[in-house]
Amino acid sequence: MKLTSKQIRYLRAQGHHLDPIAIIGQAGVTQNVVHSINDVLDAHELIKIKILSSAPEKRHDIAAKVGKLTGAAVIQVLGKTILLYRENKNRRPDQKIVLPV
Repeated sequence: MKLTSKQIRYLRAQGHHLDPIAIIGQAGVTQNVVHSINDVLDAHELIKIKILSSAPEKRHDIAAKVGKLTGAAVIQVLGKTILLYRENKNRRPDQKIVLPV
C-alpha cells in the first residue's frame, strides 16, 4: 500500500490518541499475534502495537515483519510503539477512515 506524505501525516494525527491494542513480547512475532493483529485491523483500520523491551528483535525489524505478514502499512515507529494502517473495504462508509487526496 503506497501512501502519500499528506496521508501519512493525517494517519499519524489520527493515531496519536490511540492506546496500544496488541503487545509483542519475548516470544516475538508469533502466528497468534499476527492473527490477533489481523482481527483488530479488520475492526479498526488504524492501530497501535506496543513492543516490550524483552522482544527478541529490533523495533524496526518487528514493524517491517508485522507489516508484511498483515499486509498493513507501517505509518510510524516511535519509541517502542508501532502505528499500522490497513484499509478494510468491507466496513460501512461511516466507519471508514477517509484519507486526504
